[in-house]
Amino acid sequence: MAEENIKNERELGPQPIGRILAKLNLKPHSLVAASKQQLTHKMVSRACKGRRLTANTQSKVLSALNIASGKTYSLSDLFNY
Repeated sequence: MAEENIKNERELGPQPIGRILAKLNLKPHSLVAASKQQLTHKMVSRACKGRRLTANTQSKVLSALNIASGKTYSLSDLFNY
């Protein structure tokens, strides 16, 4: 039971970043390639799936998306937690 609660705290469901990537016709690799920081495909995948990320990883994803899209997004645009 405790393990299930921990899993539920980490799994937050699909996040807005997934819709944004689809709308902009970007793939996770687009963010990894655009990133000036160390960003992995796994980090982007977890962001889209709704896995709770650290603040550092969230900022890396945000920065990469802003570079790849040429737009300015905030963390609240990408994540609903």
